[in-house]
Amino acid sequence: MAANAPADASTRPALRIGFLGPEGTFTEEALLSEADYEYADIRPMGSLPEVLDAVQEGQVDLGFVPMENAIEGTVRDIIDSLVFDFDLRIQREVVLDIHLHLMARPGTTLADVERVASIPMATAQCRGFLNRKLPTAETLAANSTAEAARLLGEGDAAMTSRPTAAIAPRLASTLYGLDILVEDVEDHPENQTRFVSVAKSGIPAPTGHDRTSIACFQSADHPGSLYAILGQFAARNINLSKLESRPTKKALGDYCFIIDFAGHIADAVVSDCLRDLHAELAGVKFLGSYPAAGPTGPAIRRDAEASSRRAFDWVEGLRSEIRSNGSR
Repeated sequence: MAANAPADASTRPALRIGFLGPEGTFTEEALLSEADYEYADIRPMGSLPEVLDAVQEGQVDLGFVPMENAIEGTVRDIIDSLVFDFDLRIQREVVLDIHLHLMARPGTTLADVERVASIPMATAQCRGFLNRKLPTAETLAANSTAEAARLLGEGDAAMTSRPTAAIAPRLASTLYGLDILVEDVEDHPENQTRFVSVAKSGIPAPTGHDRTSIACFQSADHPGSLYAILGQFAARNINLSKLESRPTKKALGDYCFIIDFAGHIADAVVSDCLRDLHAELAGVKFLGSYPAAGPTGPAIRRDAEASSRRAFDWVEGLRSEIRSNGSR
């Protein structure tokens, strides 16, 4: 769907963003939380590979996909696709608090509910609530949380043959005309998902609070190979935020390492580290340098900009004292 852009933006083509559909998913909720995507032409797609392929083929400008969940871990389809199947650059990350709500068609009460529909991962994350409040309710598997809400809201015969509720994001209740019976039914209220936007090319400018993601392929499986990789970061005091191994799909026991770390490729210490890794390993795939998410990000970036301005003024003050040739 495309939002209505203001008049002063009418001369610019809308940014095209593909995301995993249908409408009403957490992915869309995270996407819409970004102010500069407000007037984008956002397009729901049927699968994660379809989103990435649309970016690679130029059908959309950006793809917006989930990368990691605090409970379930890495979204393997995405990280494997970015490492092995596509040459795309991460442009930003967005972290969304994940809250699941029990919703039903208007007029349905909690006591009426005989079945609960959602994606199996979501119902598993609400097992405690379901055991306490709906111990006899049957669970129905849907393709996604939003799909369960959509079928229920549109009156799908199989979904509405008995009193049924869906577990889905708040956005889905608004889109599909459902009433929220109980809010925040998840067992782990601290759950979060990290999303990323990816483009065919380009690296965002450094902000002073950035993250870089790479994949490292070993030259050979020998003792100390991982230690040698990590030593490059330790020697430069670069902080790692994630380290994960993934099979290369070439041979049993052949793994690569996915590494997220603080800094930007524009930083001298980061570029020096990547240069040495590239020289010593069988391969290094650069996935992106991008602004780091988090509530402290804006403050850190403001402090970095202020520090940079102070440093610039200090150097310029010293340069102003340089005497010209012939002066005393």
